[in-house]
This record gives sequence, C-alpha cells and structure tokens, in this order.
Amino acid sequence: MTALATTDTPLTEVLDPELAERITGAFGHRTVGDLLHTLPRRYRQHGQRYDKRELVDGERVTIIGKVRTAATRTYSTKQGQAREMLTLTVEDGDTSFRVVYFAGRKIKFMLPVGTVAMFDGTVSRFRRELDLKHPEFLVLRPVSGPGGQLKGSGNLAALARLSAEIDAEGGPSLFDRPLLPIYAAKEGVTSWDLLGAVVTAVRALVPVVDPLDATVRAVAGLMDLDDALRKAHLPENTEEKDRAGYRLRFDEAIALQLLLGARRRFVARDPAPASPVRSGGVRAAMLSRLPFELTDGQETVLAEITADLTLDEPMNRLLQGEVGSGKTVVALLAMLQVVDAGRQCVMLAPTEVLASQHHRSLSAMLGDLGEQGRFGAAEQATRVVLLTGSMSIAQRRAALLDIVTGEAGIVVGTHALIQDSVDFFDLGLVVVDEQHRFGVRQRDRLRAKGREGLVPHLLVMTATPIPRTIAMTVFGDLEVSELQELPGGRRPISTSVVPARDKPLWVERAWQRVREEVDAGHRAYVVCARIDAAEPDDDKADDAPPLAAAVDLHEYLSTGPLSGVRVGLMHGRLPPEEKDAAMADFASGRLDVLVATTVIEVGVDVPEATVMVVMDAERFGVSQLHQLRGRVGRGGLPGLCLLVTNSRRGGKSMERLDAVAATTDGFILAQLDLVQRREGDVLGDAQSGALSALRLLSVVDDGEVIEIARRHAEEILDADPGLHDHPALAERVSRLAGSEESDYLFKY
Repeated sequence: MTALATTDTPLTEVLDPELAERITGAFGHRTVGDLLHTLPRRYRQHGQRYDKRELVDGERVTIIGKVRTAATRTYSTKQGQAREMLTLTVEDGDTSFRVVYFAGRKIKFMLPVGTVAMFDGTVSRFRRELDLKHPEFLVLRPVSGPGGQLKGSGNLAALARLSAEIDAEGGPSLFDRPLLPIYAAKEGVTSWDLLGAVVTAVRALVPVVDPLDATVRAVAGLMDLDDALRKAHLPENTEEKDRAGYRLRFDEAIALQLLLGARRRFVARDPAPASPVRSGGVRAAMLSRLPFELTDGQETVLAEITADLTLDEPMNRLLQGEVGSGKTVVALLAMLQVVDAGRQCVMLAPTEVLASQHHRSLSAMLGDLGEQGRFGAAEQATRVVLLTGSMSIAQRRAALLDIVTGEAGIVVGTHALIQDSVDFFDLGLVVVDEQHRFGVRQRDRLRAKGREGLVPHLLVMTATPIPRTIAMTVFGDLEVSELQELPGGRRPISTSVVPARDKPLWVERAWQRVREEVDAGHRAYVVCARIDAAEPDDDKADDAPPLAAAVDLHEYLSTGPLSGVRVGLMHGRLPPEEKDAAMADFASGRLDVLVATTVIEVGVDVPEATVMVVMDAERFGVSQLHQLRGRVGRGGLPGLCLLVTNSRRGGKSMERLDAVAATTDGFILAQLDLVQRREGDVLGDAQSGALSALRLLSVVDDGEVIEIARRHAEEILDADPGLHDHPALAERVSRLAGSEESDYLFKY
C-alpha cells in the first residue's frame, strides 16, 4: 500500500485490497476522493446523552459508558454444550443499557465492573429495559488505569490497532476526539470499516490543490478544500464540521452551475432567427378570435416570450404552470409569432396520445387559420401537421413533405421528430411539452435541425410545478416563467379520499356518484395503476388486496355498478389507432366513462369530464395525482376527484393522499413530493443525469448554497468561458456530468 495519495489514487493502493473491494462493491467508491466525499451520517459527541424515550427497536447506536454491574450464568446450548452468558449494566450518562454476551467467558475479563468502554450494536427493548445483544466493544479506560493496549472485538478491535499507530506517532487518539464520526453501514461494510478507511486515507493524503481561487473562497466564506476533506470527517468542533460540509456541498453546486452556465452560453454563441411581431398576421387574427380574455399571468408571460422571440439571441425559457393554467394558448401565440416571420415551429410531446391531443386542440383553436392550402382557409393561415412513429408510410411521407417544403408552419409530434430523416425548411421555435420526460440531449438534437448558422428559440413547458431553487438547479440553463392563476371559467377541483379497506360502502357510493354525473350529461375517468391482473406487483404488502386492473375493472363496471353506461377502455398496450379511437369517442360523447391507465395523465382535454376516480391512489406520486385530477373540471363545471385507497389510517401513504385532498396548490404539493421522494424520481430520469452524481448537495434543502454558487459560476464563466484558466474546476465539471454534457466547456 502506498504511503502517499492524492484524491485520484485508487483505494486498492491505500487500503487493504479486500476492504477496498468491499467499499467499491457497496458504495461504488474507487478513489480516495470518492471515499472522502462520503460524509458521516452523524457524529457521536463526548458527553452526548441518549434520550431513552426516543430510541426505537432496531436502531443502531454507539454508547460510551461505565460498566456498573456484571453477572454471569451458565446455560446449555441445543447441542448440550455449556456456555457462560455475561450480562452487564452500562451507564451512558443518565441512560442505562443492558449489554448481553451469550459467549461471555473471555469477555468478562476484559469488561469488569468499573471499565469505561464503547459499545456499538442494535438496540432492542425487553421489559422496559434497553438491550444491546452481543455488540462490538472497545475498552477505552480499563479498571487498572489509563495504561495498556486498547482491547476490543470485531471492527472496533481493528480500529483500535489503527488508533494505537496514531498514538505511537504522537497524534490524538481516535476515541478521545470530541466528535466521533458514525457512517451509514451498507452491504457488509460497517461504520467502523469506513472510519478506518477514511482515517487511513486522510493520513496518506498529500495537500489537495484547491480548484477555487482564493478570492472566491474569501468572498463566499469557504474553508479551503484540503481542510474541508479532512475536517468533514475528523472535526474538532461543530463549527468545523458545518463549515467543511458546506464547502463540499458548495463544490458540487458550483460544478453543476458551471455546467448549466456553459450550456447556456454555448447555445447563445450562434444567432437565433429573430421573429418580430407582425401586424395583420396569423397571430393578430388568432388574438382577435379568442373567445376569452387572457389572464394577467398569461399576458405577462406572453410579453416575456414575445420580447425573447424578437431578438436574434436564442430564447431559452421554461414555462411552468398549474394544470389548466393556459400554457397551450400561450405557446400557440408564440408559435404564430414565429410563423408570421416565415419560419416553422415544432411541438414535441412525450406520448402519441398527447401529441394527437395537441394536434387536435391546436387545429380546433386555429380553425380556418390552420387550413393553409385547403378550401375555406383564411387569408392569413398556416398548416398544422402531426408526425408520430405509428403513422402509415403514406401518412408519414405526406407529413415529411409538408415539413421539408415549409408548407407546415406548426409540426406536432413525438420522439419521431428527432430522427435524422426529419428535415425542416426553416425551424424557428422548438416547444417541448412536459419537459421532465425528455433529456437535454434530446431537445438539443431537435434544435440542431435549424438552418445552418441559426439556433431555433426554445420554449419548454411543464405542468409539474417545480419550486424555484429546483428549477434553477435542474433547468439552470433556462429562464423561468410561471402561470399560477386559473383562466376564467375554471373551477377549483374538490378532492376526497375514499378509504376502501375501512369503508367499503364508500366505494359503492363513488360509482353512484359517477352515474349521477353521467346522468347529468357529464363524463368520467376511472384511472388504474396497472393494465391487467397478470402484471407482477412487487410493491404489494402481504395483507393488501390486489391492485385494480384496468381490463378487469372495465368489465366489472360495464356489467355491474355502471351497467347501461357506455364505458370505454384505454391503456398503453392498445394499438395506436385503438387508443386514438377510444379517446376520440370519449371526447365526442360516444363514451360516458373511460377506464384508463396514466396515458391520460397530461394534456388530454375533455371539457365535459367532471369526475375522476383514481383506484389504488397510494401507488401514485403526489404530483402525479395532481396532474391526473387536472383532467376534470376544465369546462366551467365543478370537478370532483375521488382517491380510492386501501392504505390504513395513520400511515405515510394516507398522509400523502390527505395532503393532495387538502390543497390544489401544485407548488406546495411539488415541494411535498420532493421531500418524500428522490429528486430524480420526481423530476424524471431524463433530467437527473447530473443530479445522480450529486452525493452531498440536496436540491431540496440547499437552495441558498445553489444561489450563491450560481452567482460565482456566472462570474467565473464571464471571465473564462472555457475554464482554460481553471483546469481543476473544469475537471470537477467533467466528473459531475459524467457524459458528453460537459463538452460544452470545451467548445470554446
């Protein structure tokens, strides 16, 4: 093993190879730097006391206390062997623990009454006493006095040997430190394994070159990196611990903001097709025909987008708004501004159902303004074309011809638009709907289809509300606009939880409520978590009833509670033409009730739909439920959402559902979702590439760190866009991105 190491040195050269392999297998750490960026889960302070009331069965604890009593008794094993059981009473401050060793014959000589020792194990309760059964231990102060070699068991014994080496070199004992780091154990690697590895690595580590200038460190009040890597693990006090952790989180934040800032600058290097507003164009005609007035929020956002499109600098804007807040009409008016300038627009949707819905709704809003080249078209008109992967060869050829010749002013489609075979005549604006379903590289591939030398403007939309600091982190290369008010005529949706396990009659009442809405001339959705009963359900609890399957529920409702009602079925396994037919029948009123999976989650617009029943609602995320219920109450009529669940009262699942029922504020619910789930799960895998590389920074909790890091990142990039004068920072960015995304830095 090497005596000296850098942060790039492989762990196998610093640690025992067997331990290094176990750490790599459990945590993925391969270098000293990887290891030192795994911070302790908590710290055990000298004098820290446990609150007996707060300890729970199964919790891993580390206690330091004095042995007050010791008792032994002999017992026989099942094999008839005589064993000596040792029972100790250990006092840690005001809290007593009963420590039991079932093979205690030798241990009793190491832990006599009066010994001060450290014990590490899993706590349990027995007759109101706190038990530690066969914990690892380390004698800190034997009865005979401070002298002598540290004695212990398990991993603590190995750690004692390391501490003895440090003592021999004149360093402070690991176990006399004011703060003892406790790490999260994982897959055969204990906290003490990690502590020993960290101490070994820190002792071998040569001084680390700081990637941040002294000026930045001074202004931001940052500890230097070498100190931070050492003191994050072995601090002398709480202030050192906090400052070290802050510095390491700041490093991740600034690397991420440098990546996003470099991307933003790279896109802005090439000009965009300036598209000034034209009086007397299609946009003006559309505005004059709108059957409603734009809300103040829509007016404000439209003004921001209009100003962006007028410039020859590429627009990069995120438009987020509540379900039904009117994003689509804002996007349409933006697209018509670009069409009036003689260019094309594309709207990218995540699913064929949503793409078809957008095509229908845009065509309906435009009317004869969208019929260019056809009989009855308005004098000022454009054409809306749909392109999806399931279209016939003839349909696809016709669409591609309209796109390449420029006959199509607005093109709506799915991932099929990104294919190399799709060429645009003059692409001026890319609109991406439900941005969290797409990765950065996908949207950039579409932007690359602009005319040579020009970068199309970009507008990305999401109905999944994202708190500002999250948006700044995940979509930090975009300016953010928000639509928070509902257009006139939209009514708040009433949401109720239906506890099927406790109140089965409430489920019957839910189906009666659906029939009442249908009898009143309205329509209803019924949403299921899976398609059919054959699908495996790995998350099912042992005592929970099976999930409702769309296929089975469709048959049950059609012949049971909703017999005589026209009930349709739509799910992801149906051929595209059958899905389109089901949606069209529901939209036109040929179906009264649509049983579906989450294919109807976003964008589907049926104004007559007033009620939604979500089966097994606990299986959906908070934001997803908010999205789903946004499909009802869109036509000026009150909306009702019924969340049917088999969750028990008092559980976390029921708490989530109660939270959804209590508010219609999507931003509050999005924050709740982010707190309860991993960021990548909420924001979508396509957005979480760099996020998955963040080990310390939380986009939920570290908003202030991110804000400060962004300011410094902008200053650095203003002076050094390619980070040529900051090679260590450039390396950090490359490591964080872990992909071609970091290439933005090296194109300068």
